[in-house]
Amino acid sequence: MSERQDEFLNRLRANAQAVEAVLADLLSGDCRPEEIARPARLLAAMRHGVLNGGKRLRPFLVVETAALFPAAEPAAALRVGAALECIHCYSLVHDDLPAMDDDDLRRGQPTVHVAFDEAAAILAGDSLLTLAFDTIAAPETRLDDATKVALVLALSRAAGIGGMVGGQTLDLAAETDRPEEAGIVTLQAMKTGALIRFACEAGAILAGASDGDRLTLRRYGETVGLAFQIADDLLDLTADAATLGKATGKDAGRGKATLVARRGQAWAEDRLRALVAEAGTLLAPFGARAEILAETARFIANRRS
Repeated sequence: MSERQDEFLNRLRANAQAVEAVLADLLSGDCRPEEIARPARLLAAMRHGVLNGGKRLRPFLVVETAALFPAAEPAAALRVGAALECIHCYSLVHDDLPAMDDDDLRRGQPTVHVAFDEAAAILAGDSLLTLAFDTIAAPETRLDDATKVALVLALSRAAGIGGMVGGQTLDLAAETDRPEEAGIVTLQAMKTGALIRFACEAGAILAGASDGDRLTLRRYGETVGLAFQIADDLLDLTADAATLGKATGKDAGRGKATLVARRGQAWAEDRLRALVAEAGTLLAPFGARAEILAETARFIANRRS
């Protein structure tokens, strides 16, 4: 392992621990001002769906893209990353429901609707969605109001009808009406790529970076988001459930078309190498400050879980 890879993994682990601490605090039993009560069973279901390990890659991208800019406040970046992780975890809780992807295993443990029940899973997801925006708006997130509004707008667009939720809708439809390749690209850019794109753009937003830097990091996010999805599809074909901590072969079993299924493993591996190179080119203007982000692109493309 190279020194750069070692530094990347150390920072990824440290960030995951820091995000876990913020999430644990957000999901504590203590009521916040203007809350009336926090029902114990709802809170337990939320914690089950969130405090279950994971790489915390999306918050890591928020923190690392913000770190490119001296004006960024690390504590604020961490809280924005935690808010994004709440959105991501809510999507997993709902995606696992019988009416959606119907999965029993997530990160090596029973999914929320299995550990609790379907109603608890739906409500836990709903609560995590609203908690995300609560976290950004809260006074503990030390950003000016205009920056908070910009973050809320960008996250809403990434997570909603024209982003993640819309992508899940297209994904469900793809089980019976298989899209052409362009349709697959659109679906995946929405369902998976939109939140990763936001994670990278958020660092520029909260740092008050220029429009040019924001666009560059948005494009970097789109690039690594596509790499993430291709790597995920490749793992669905080649990995086992014990390694991934979730069921494999689900796309093929449901008749869903993916780019990897259409083009093959060799194409996927070549495309991943090209996306890593593209990410490096986008980051070049930031020089040595972006070395960890370049390593992140390699990690995403080559991940095994």
